[in-house]
Amino acid sequence: MNRIAIVCGSFHKAEIERMLVFAQQQADKEGLEVAEVVWVPGAMEVPLALDRLLSGDDIDGAACLGIIERGQTQHGLVMGQVVTKAIIELQLVHDKPIGLGIIGPGAEPEHIGPRLEPHARAAVSAISSML
Repeated sequence: MNRIAIVCGSFHKAEIERMLVFAQQQADKEGLEVAEVVWVPGAMEVPLALDRLLSGDDIDGAACLGIIERGQTQHGLVMGQVVTKAIIELQLVHDKPIGLGIIGPGAEPEHIGPRLEPHARAAVSAISSML
């Protein structure tokens, strides 16, 4: 059985806890073992946590769950681009799949709820497909 990790951004903790349940359900459905769940402050800390987890031989892939809301400045857009680029690079460096379950950037409050389940499940399914 392939072992995966899930990295969760805690800035929107209540919503991410819901996403985590969906991700764990999907992992069970796909025959993946969630070996580790790591909570980080927010999206900017996700790449470092992923790098640490994927460096070892005991984790075969990882998913990241988070939300980047629309703000009054371009901060969220820039953060989303930088974090996504770093995640893509980590897949290539470690040759392990990462499922991107980050809602946004630019998510409005009304966009978040309907996306929690599909984003979480898709992130885990992406890992399964690539393994």
